[in-house]
Amino acid sequence: MKKKKLWLSTILVVALVISIIGHSNSLKAASSLGKDTLTMITSPDYPPYEFYDTKGGDRQIVGFDIDIAKTLAEKLGFKLQIMESDFNGLIPALQANRADFVMAGMTPTPERQKNIDFSIIYYEAKDTIVAPKGSNLKQPQDLLGKKVGVQLGTIQEQNAQKIAKKVAGIQLKQLNRVPEVVQEIKSGRIDAAIVEDTVAKGFAQANPDLEFNTIPSEEQSGSAIAFPKGSSFVEPFNKVLQEMKNDGTLNKLVTKWFSQNITTNSASSTPTKGGLNLDFTRIIPDIPFILRGIPLTLLFTLLSVTLGLIWGTILSLLKILGIKPLTWVANAYTSVFRGTPLLLQLALVYYATPQLTGYDISALQAGVLTFTLNSGAYMSETIRGGIQAVDKGQSEAAMSMGVPYWLMMWDVILPQALKNILPALVNETIGLLKDSALVSTIGVVEILRSAQIVGANKYIYFEPLLFAGLIYYVLVMGMTLCASALERRLRESE
Repeated sequence: MKKKKLWLSTILVVALVISIIGHSNSLKAASSLGKDTLTMITSPDYPPYEFYDTKGGDRQIVGFDIDIAKTLAEKLGFKLQIMESDFNGLIPALQANRADFVMAGMTPTPERQKNIDFSIIYYEAKDTIVAPKGSNLKQPQDLLGKKVGVQLGTIQEQNAQKIAKKVAGIQLKQLNRVPEVVQEIKSGRIDAAIVEDTVAKGFAQANPDLEFNTIPSEEQSGSAIAFPKGSSFVEPFNKVLQEMKNDGTLNKLVTKWFSQNITTNSASSTPTKGGLNLDFTRIIPDIPFILRGIPLTLLFTLLSVTLGLIWGTILSLLKILGIKPLTWVANAYTSVFRGTPLLLQLALVYYATPQLTGYDISALQAGVLTFTLNSGAYMSETIRGGIQAVDKGQSEAAMSMGVPYWLMMWDVILPQALKNILPALVNETIGLLKDSALVSTIGVVEILRSAQIVGANKYIYFEPLLFAGLIYYVLVMGMTLCASALERRLRESE
């Protein structure tokens, strides 16, 4: 009996020691790389690789790549943080050191390998031709003279360009997201699209008027993890990936995500009717998810308008002070920000700030800063016009009474100017509210981004976007009514 107890005690001690050693090895892996949290960036509009679980309004990114990333982080002893962006912004994010790695069904092409490093291949996939049912487009040669859609920045875009060199007459159309590509097929603007097989299957299941045919592969391709050039994570990631291949973990995840029908119950394979074939009941379970984008949109608009008004007022004062160097700087600033696209300014602020300053600016901060700088340039001209529209007798009277210039501007001129330009400021605020949709390109999940996520998950297009449009319209109408009430109140005080 004592011998049995001794053996049991020995086994328990050995198991405990092994557990401690394993745990210490994980911690050692984390500590040796100088951090305890890994940041992954992805484009969560590509089910089943990565997409949002929108049930009950949740904002959790799930999918095949996400499960692999969590397993990798756990085995290496790291915590995992997930960021998002459009697919064509993933590599710039790596180059700007905004993330430690990318997982988004990305293929390690020679062009990409010049700029970033890759892990070993963890999943093989094939390209397919998606087209209206009955098109009979099965081979690349069948695309002769056709308009073909692809997702911008993907391996499918590169493969389509190679096909276009061999098959004359192919016209390529690049779009940001696969749902947009599929919608172009359904609207008849393009004849077909080249999409990865697992994704094409989901769209074909949700849209019975579409079919897909696998393109024979001429060279090996597949998904790998992307890292910044020279990253120290490549070797440990490869080691764990190989272990996951050997012990069957990867196969289990493949079965979990690619063997199930990921389309929703509402996206049944019913015959497609003519017209838009809208069915808003399909997005009812996801309405709470879309509505959760409203507070963020309003917060973004409020901050941008408030800070933009302050910055615009400062710029307008610099323009009318009469000090030539300050006037020149203010006018040059206004010229630059009014003369370049807002989307370009947003991308530069978001991706360049970490490289130039070392500060890891968040997507929301980048959006507010960009919109503040941009709206300030426009508001400065509006405010300048409002100030100059105030009767000169007001300033002359204040100066004759010995009122200091800045106090005169603050107490006498600016209140009257702001009252005169209130309609213009309301228009600028409405414009900012609608333009806030641009921050979706850098991963801010506001109203439009939420609608696009639902559309990607449900393999539909119009319904979530129309619902998002309704939300924007209601918000704008509410803002307009508030502005009208404020104007009436100000007129009563005259």
